Formats: sequence, structure tokens, C-alpha cells
Amino acid sequence: MQHSIALVTGATSGLGYAAARALAEEGWGEIILTGRSLARAQETATRLAAETKSQIFTPLELDLDTPSSVQSALAQIVKRGRLVNFLLLNAGWIGGRKRMLTATGVETTQAPLIGHHQLTAGLLHAKLLSSDARIIIAGSEAARGDIPMFGYTDVAALAAKHHQGDRTAAVKALLCSGPNVKYEPNRAHSDAKLIVAWWAAVLARRLPPGMAVYAVSPGSTPDTMGLRNAGLALKWLMVPLMKLIPGMSQTPEIAVRRYLQALAFGADVSGQFFASAPKKVTGPMEAMRQPHFHDRENQDAAWQAIGEVSGVVWSDPASLGVVF
Repeated sequence: MQHSIALVTGATSGLGYAAARALAEEGWGEIILTGRSLARAQETATRLAAETKSQIFTPLELDLDTPSSVQSALAQIVKRGRLVNFLLLNAGWIGGRKRMLTATGVETTQAPLIGHHQLTAGLLHAKLLSSDARIIIAGSEAARGDIPMFGYTDVAALAAKHHQGDRTAAVKALLCSGPNVKYEPNRAHSDAKLIVAWWAAVLARRLPPGMAVYAVSPGSTPDTMGLRNAGLALKWLMVPLMKLIPGMSQTPEIAVRRYLQALAFGADVSGQFFASAPKKVTGPMEAMRQPHFHDRENQDAAWQAIGEVSGVVWSDPASLGVVF
């Protein structure tokens, strides 16, 4: 791994920071750290270099909510011309009480996936992922639908009721918090991470042989910035209670071990979603077998909706249509 390159999004705090440090300790040759501002990414690189006593961290400005920022980050990576071996798409949070949209009209809980889709497509288009590259995107236990306070939307039912059965239109409504979608922060988070799992499943079918992608839930990690906008009941009642119960929470340092574990997975399980066992939020992870993760029609609808919202549509890496 001394000559391998990892790119970690959302690396300035929480899970991204812990993952970057763990990768350095594992012996990776270079770790590209992204942050919403170059100053924050540079500060993070300096701090990690001091902590790990290694000069392997490269800061990169990347705001996943802003297409022009994604395009600029891609231009910087293209200019370097060095292959990325590991792409860790690590970002996500639980939204606040009020619905919020990005400047491009994407609901802020859903926005990281749109930016990650654009980034991944750009790297594939530029042929800057190695032939055996691994892509991991952060999922969540909440997508299972068996966690108290976190339910997900039935896309087929939403499509039947409001979109003449068009599931792509239904997923687009979730991505952009359309008029027929009642905004609920916890449900929006569950929906976002379920769509992440569907995205990974379809991407796996479009990657060149040798590459692989996995959606991986790090498990319950309340001590991160992911809860910064969460409602009072979750932040000040449920989370403190979880911290008192063994097996209900863990540190970011423990959580990111799942990312490192998934790095060793083979291409035969590409596209699968890995999380804790049903009704668990920490502990050993396993491939999720629940039917809603494997609904092919929902997967394809999500892929099409993400492509339309992001401006990046492709059926295979050779035919990428990248439009920002």
C-alpha cells in the first residue's frame, strides 16, 4: 500500500478524519483529504501529519453541495494524473427540523450522494481509478427500517399515489423534497441512505471488471458531526440513552474499521450493502438481505433519478455523459 492513493471525502472531522488516520496507520502512500474549504482541508492535513508523523496527506477543496466545486476538484485530480486506488465517499447527516435545499434544489440530506455521483463519474470518465479500485460509500443502519424513530418511504406506493406509477419521478421527489413529500428529518436520512444502497447496487453493474463498490454502514457513532442538525428528541434524549447501553454506540475510531474490513472484500460481493445484524447498531457487519435493498425496479429508478438530478447519466464507463 506504500504506493497506493486513497481519496477520503468529508475528512475534516468525525468518521472521515478517523478513516484518514487509520489508512495512514495501515501504510497507505498518499491520502487525499477533502473539505468544504481549502483552509479546513489544509488544517486537517497538518494536524494528521503531526499525529501520524507522516507527510502523506494532500488537502483538496470539495463542497459536495456545489457542482462547480466538484468540477474544480476533479480538475485538480486530473491535473495530478495519478490513479486513485481507494475512493471513500464519506458524508451524511440527519437534517434539522426545517426542510433545507441546496442552491441546485436538492434536499440537503440527499445532497452528498449527488456530489459523490458526480465525483465518481468524473473519475471514471477521466480513467483515474485504478483497474482494481475499491469504492466505499457510507450507509446507515437507519436504511434497514428496524431502528426506532427511523422509517423509510415506500417508493412504489409514493409513485402509485402521486406519480402515475413512475418510480423515477418518485425518487426525484425524495431527492428534491417535492411537493408530495412530507419532510421528516429522520425519514429523510433513512431515505437518503436507502438510495445510497440502491446507487451502489447499480454502480456495481456498470463498473469495469476488477473494480468494486460497497455501501457500508459504520454503525452507531453519535460522537460525530452527523447529528449537528438533529432534533432535540434525538440529540438530547435518545443519543444520551444509547451511550448508557452497551452495544448501542461506538467511537469513530472503532466504526471506521468497517471501511478497512470492506477494503479486503472481493468483487463477487460488489454492490452489496453491509451493516450490523438486524435490529443491531454496532458489532460485526453482514450483507443485508432484506427485500427492499434488492428491489431491482427501485434500484434502476434511483439510478435514473440521480442521473437526471446530477446531470450525470451513464450506462457504462465508456459512455459517460458528464454535464455540470
